[in-house]
Amino acid sequence: MLDGFGEEAATVNGDVFQESNGPTDNYAAIAQVDIQRQEPESLRKWREEQKTRLEALDSASKAAEAEWREKAKKELEDWHVHQNEQMEKNKANNRASEEAFLTESDGDSPGSEWERVARLCDFNPKTNKQAKDVSRMRSVLISLKQTPLVR
Repeated sequence: MLDGFGEEAATVNGDVFQESNGPTDNYAAIAQVDIQRQEPESLRKWREEQKTRLEALDSASKAAEAEWREKAKKELEDWHVHQNEQMEKNKANNRASEEAFLTESDGDSPGSEWERVARLCDFNPKTNKQAKDVSRMRSVLISLKQTPLVR
């Protein structure tokens, strides 16, 4: 069945209805227009200003976030560079100290055992208050140096 505008009307349960996108009831259409007209100009203006203000804040926060991300990325790269430099320095120092220790320990001449022990031990009792009490061990080593064991 065609209506006056060349469009086909829908039939539901024997009743003919015309399809539309808006409200089909005339009173609902009037009520919708009344609601749009009831909002004062000041409220509409405030809504528009608020919308533009919020958009500006959103764009500013996105720009700040992007800046923070770039700054954090740069700081992280700098930290990695510094960390790698420190690691290389530590490796070089450890290698040098290991070489020095190995050259010192290779000199196994008779009678130099106590000099090697003295280099490895700290015989100053007042150096560190946080360390364990090793005074007994120190006294044992000193007595052994003065009177060695007889085999």
